[in-house]
This record gives sequence, C-alpha cells and structure tokens, in this order.
Amino acid sequence: IRHWLGVQVLRRVLICLLVLPVSLAWLSCGSSPPSSPQYKALISNSVSAGTTASGVYVLDALNDVRGSTAPLSTGNTPGPMVVTPNLAQTLVFSGNGLPSSDNVLSIINNTTLQVSNHLSLPGMTYSFIVSPDSSTAYVAIPTAQVTGQSPGLVEVVSISGGAFTGQAAIPAVQYLAINNGGNRVLGFSNNSDSVAVITPSNIGIGNAVTYVSGFDRPVAAFFTSDDSTAYVVNCGPECGGMQASVQILDMTTGTAGTAVDVPASTVALVSNSTMYLAGTPQPAPPCTGEVTQATTCGLLTIFNLNTMTVTGSPIVITDGYHDRMALGANGQLYIGSHTCTEIIPPVPAPTGAEIRGCLSIYNTLSSAVGSVQPGGVLIPPQNGDVTSLEPITNRHVVYVIQNGSLRIYDDTIDALEYNPRNPNNPGQISNLVGQFVDVKTINF
Repeated sequence: IRHWLGVQVLRRVLICLLVLPVSLAWLSCGSSPPSSPQYKALISNSVSAGTTASGVYVLDALNDVRGSTAPLSTGNTPGPMVVTPNLAQTLVFSGNGLPSSDNVLSIINNTTLQVSNHLSLPGMTYSFIVSPDSSTAYVAIPTAQVTGQSPGLVEVVSISGGAFTGQAAIPAVQYLAINNGGNRVLGFSNNSDSVAVITPSNIGIGNAVTYVSGFDRPVAAFFTSDDSTAYVVNCGPECGGMQASVQILDMTTGTAGTAVDVPASTVALVSNSTMYLAGTPQPAPPCTGEVTQATTCGLLTIFNLNTMTVTGSPIVITDGYHDRMALGANGQLYIGSHTCTEIIPPVPAPTGAEIRGCLSIYNTLSSAVGSVQPGGVLIPPQNGDVTSLEPITNRHVVYVIQNGSLRIYDDTIDALEYNPRNPNNPGQISNLVGQFVDVKTINF
C-alpha cells in the first residue's frame, strides 16, 4: 500500500511540474482555472422580456458557455457591433429604425467589460467602421439632417475620448469602407452611382470629400495591400441599378475602370486573390440542381481579382438580400441573407419534411466535408434571417445568429456542434435566451 501511495504522490508531483509552464496564472497546481472566460465573445440581445434584459452578453467562446458577467447596458435595442483592430474596444449600435429608436452608439472596454461611453447619433446607421490604428470610428447616417443640403452624414468619433470630432456631408450615405493606411474612407449611397472618397485629414478644413462617377449602385470595396487600387462591388438591380459587377477604382488617379459583369452582388468577401460574391439576380432564377420546394434562389459567384474574370459557373444558394459572409477555418464559406424564401414545415413536422431558411454553406475545399462534396452547397434545416456570422479563431467552429438564436456550427462536418455542456441541444449554449442580433469575438 505504501508503495502504491508513493507512486500516486510521485505522479501528482510530475503532473504539477508538467503543467506548470501553462498555468503560471494559477495559484497552485491544486487550484481551479479562472472562472471568468479568458477567450470571450460578445452577443447583442435586442429585447427585454420577463427576467431577460436587453444588452450585450459575454460568452466563453472556448467552451461555448455563457459567462457570469451581467449584460452590459448599451441602449434599448442593441444590435450591430464592430471590434477595434487592436481588440481593445467594441462599438455597439442600438436602434430599430422606428420613431422611438434611441440611436445610441456605445463603446465597451474589452478588458474591463465596462461601457466607457454612450453617444447619441442623429439617426439610424447601417455601417460603421474603425481606423486601422483603432483610434477613430466613422459612422454612416443616411437620414442625418444637413443645413442647406440633402440628408446624409459621416460622423467621426474619437474612440478613446468617446466624442464626436468631425463630420462629412454625403447625401444618403449608407455603407463605408476604409483603406489599409486609414487615410481614405469610401462612402456608398443607396441612390447613387458614384463613390464618395473621404480624406479624413481634411475633415473640418475643406475639400474632404470628392466623388468618382461611373459605377452602378456601389455597396462595398476591398483594397490592395498598397492601397493603390480598390475593387468596388456594384450591386446593380438589387439596389435600383442596371448591372451587378466588380470594378476597379484607381486610388491614385481617382478614376473608375471597366466593370466586369457578375450575376448578382450585394455582399462580398476576399480571400487572397479570390473574391466571393453573393446576391439574387432580378428576376430571381430557379433553384436548378437543388431538391427543394423553393421556386427561386440566389447565386454565389467566384471572381479572380488577378485576371478580373469570373471563375466557373455561378453556384445556387438561398435567395433573399445577402448581407453576411464569413469563411470558416476549414474552408467552409457561410453566406447569410434576409427575406429569403423559407420552407416552414407543419407542427409536428412529418418525417423528412424540408426546412429551409436564409443560410447557405459552400465547401471551397477539394475534398468532401460531411455530406457536402467539393464545390457543393448545404442549406441547413433552420428557419429565419441570418444577422451574424462569426468564425471562432483557433477552432473549427462558426457562431451563426439565425432567427434571433445563436447556433454553433462545426465546420469539419457542416452540422451543428455537439456541445457536451448542453448535450440535448446540439449547437446551442445553455441559459442563453433572447432575440440576438450580432456576435463578435474579442479574444486578447
């Protein structure tokens, strides 16, 4: 017996010595790890009901559990969020577009998990971005009143100071993009065929905004590493224009290049020299190649930026207005839309009944993932609009908010993750109740 006890003691000592380098933050080898999550995500809940309060909740994104921190108060209906590049702050917008909308922009300190500032905006925003040095935010407000001009402002915010520091008038400005150097901001208006080029250093002293015409309802842009070129995504018919396309904007000369047509493009993502574009052509095409009750579908287009050409044939996905796209760690491209064609089964659902919502998953790999073949598409059996897609760094997991609920997908199998902390509800986190809008990781 004494020999056995001695072996056990020796084993415990050896274990302590082995784990010591990775557990210096613990008080001793016999203590527990910190109870608060060290790899965090924030998720915005837009409603209050019963004991559930609106606000921003903290999640442990390593273990898929809700943190113990109380919800952070960030306005009446918190929704979209943006994390600063240095991961130090998160900006949260609260507003619903109704006359009662509070239109509040809140700034969260990601280290202390405290709200440092609230700012009242002069209207609803659908796009706000942060400079590469994390010092400044730019907020597009299409309905903001401007004396002597049509409504539309870009408000400039000091993140550390939590205050407005300037503004640029751009009629009906809806979306924004910023270059790698932070010295140019592009503004896109939903009723314009021009790109507004903002020079932040000129705001307040004149000539801060110039316009480049020759586009077709532009909605987004991506920059080359040297900022000499912007690849502009033209929305075309879905935004009241003529033809969806990808078009170069020469940032040196301020001129528009030749547009290359694509079937549809309301959202895009760039990975190396490949651009993925999603949209629903007008009129919407049939769901060729898919077995579904839906009669119309959207299209995913793969575009080579080096040659400015479309690669292969468009891929059939769900329809609706696409405004979310994210690439998972395993080459799985998640595409989300809203107001898509949904297939909702009766209750109780018959065996094998189709369920279809606004999420599509495209396999970019040359090998199968789960049941999805290379170049294939999976439409998960979940209803509802998709409002957020967030790949979790260093994990093969993507957080998806669909129909107001958080779902966790394992992108090695293209299915809901098995969560041992909530084994009866795949892809879910226990005790996480609300009408969620956005989710962002703030790991540091």
